[in-house]
Amino acid sequence: MTNSTLLSTAHGNLTKLRDNIGQVVIGQKDTIDQLLICVAAGGHVIIEGVPGLAKTLLARALANSAEALDVRIQFTPDLMPSDIVGHAMFDHDSQTFTVRQGPVFANVVVADEINRAPAKTQSALLEAMQEQQVSIEGDTHILPQPFFVIATQNPIEQEGTYPLPQAQLDRFLFKILMDYPNTEDELTMLQQITHESVADKLDLRGIQPVLSIDDLVAIQHAASLVVVDAAVQKYVVNIVTATRTWNGIDIGAGPRGSISLLRAARAHALLHGNEFVTPDDVKQIASSVLRHRIQLTPDLEIEGYSPDDVIASLLTAVEAPRQ
Repeated sequence: MTNSTLLSTAHGNLTKLRDNIGQVVIGQKDTIDQLLICVAAGGHVIIEGVPGLAKTLLARALANSAEALDVRIQFTPDLMPSDIVGHAMFDHDSQTFTVRQGPVFANVVVADEINRAPAKTQSALLEAMQEQQVSIEGDTHILPQPFFVIATQNPIEQEGTYPLPQAQLDRFLFKILMDYPNTEDELTMLQQITHESVADKLDLRGIQPVLSIDDLVAIQHAASLVVVDAAVQKYVVNIVTATRTWNGIDIGAGPRGSISLLRAARAHALLHGNEFVTPDDVKQIASSVLRHRIQLTPDLEIEGYSPDDVIASLLTAVEAPRQ
């Protein structure tokens, strides 16, 4: 099978996922697209938004669309690392220790309000994200593949939270800012969810599997085949290195930022049916890749600037290669 055929098939499968998830997640088209880019790039995502914006529904819709195993972990201050990765139990009958795997052994893991758990528990999940494996009583256990973590944060409550350090945030490919739906979409949502539905439980009746786990793996492989010209690679590096010297940025993105930006640009091109990456692909996803990897100076924060504002001005200043 040629690369063009692989890319075409992967693009078609991503379109199927987008349409299928869009049946139940109303008014969040940009968020769905960004999630699919993370899926294609094999990266994890942290979603920031107020409660009730369908973050959990989005994750379950993704899992159901691809016959993947999904699990939701509610992070709380008393959550222990063993509650996530699992632990060894002594079996009195056999007089041996057996491993009880934790909820992290799934394809799609929703880490709800990840910033409510202490650093030790956050690190247990973030280690699994980075290494794709966990250690229990000295034994290594490989996690199911593909493995995605969709972490959520509530931006309006700071009491009882443990903000993720910059080094841990760097493990996420994207940080997605999930906003309210517009009036028309919210009306459609209201009509759809309340019709013949009890209470406010998640309605996944419109979701039928359209892909398999193997199809998700094939999508990730296809994304790695998308061509990136040397000039575009240099453009990616120029953007990321500019964050380290830009006026108003206290801490810039590290090398993982360059790698993530390139991976995401490939996935963005694949989602839109292209076989090569353009500078526009890089620009479109730069904010999602970099907004959690930079830290603004106190002066800019006091003046009300956001990371997205600074990234936008930086993208304007860094010269893009001609297509």
